[in-house]
Amino acid sequence: MAQTFSVGDKVVYPGHGVAEITGLEAREISGAKLEFYVLSVLENNMKVMVPKHNAKSVGLRKLVDEAEVERVYSVLAHRGGKISTATWNRRYREYMEKIKTGSLVEIASVLRDLCILRSDKELSFGERKMLDTARSLLVQELALAKGQEETVVASELDAMFA
Repeated sequence: MAQTFSVGDKVVYPGHGVAEITGLEAREISGAKLEFYVLSVLENNMKVMVPKHNAKSVGLRKLVDEAEVERVYSVLAHRGGKISTATWNRRYREYMEKIKTGSLVEIASVLRDLCILRSDKELSFGERKMLDTARSLLVQELALAKGQEETVVASELDAMFA
């Protein structure tokens, strides 16, 4: 059963972060009438149209619940796991795949690994950019899920890796 969303719902669009459903539109494409969710990405007000029937396959989902928030924090707090020793570009691809899943737990593992790596050596430009992306996706969704200001969540995350 496909998950349905309503206008006004906050959803997560993988790779872009939290978006608000601002409308539903019907369009005819190649003779087929399709319904679309119209999303406004909170970070940059980008407008995205997602076909309703494709919402699940593109990873559109509701915000995480309290149990998932706890899982995210336990992933962030976990130390001692093996961090990929692959070349930076291979590691970059692995981490990008995790970010693209849209899973907050996967994104948390990318942030954790990059923060730990950063304490050992200089990150490449791509890795620094990815760390910023992972951090901003986490901060945005966690703040909404916890009902807190983004600055409070950002400080909390920064303190975990200070």
